[in-house]
Amino acid sequence: MTHRELYKDPVNGKLTGVCAGLANYFGLEVWLVRILFISAALFSGFFLVMLAYFALSLMLEKQPDNFVQAMKSKKEHSLKSKPWQQGQNAKDLLSTLERDFDSMEHKVRDMEAYVTSEAFKVNREFSKL
Repeated sequence: MTHRELYKDPVNGKLTGVCAGLANYFGLEVWLVRILFISAALFSGFFLVMLAYFALSLMLEKQPDNFVQAMKSKKEHSLKSKPWQQGQNAKDLLSTLERDFDSMEHKVRDMEAYVTSEAFKVNREFSKL
């Protein structure tokens, strides 16, 4: 397991960079963390969420200048490996999804054929002995 540190990222942040820092730490998109933070503030105690935000902004250190280069050199897995985050157009995305679902359907059909076969029943009976 790699050792990651949590920093605030004022360069990519809107207020103090807490959401951008959390996004970097968890490998998420910044807009997603912001929406989650705003939703938490609206649907729960606004005061508590804002208190947590400003507490984090005071407790977290600023991201070092060489942090981005160090993260790129580690080449950690990122959630941006999904097709919809790579900026594919709709046609390519649909063909990718179609290939994925065809592959899954083929695997399920193979499983169904084996489970309903006589060989499966014989193997199951032998394993009970």
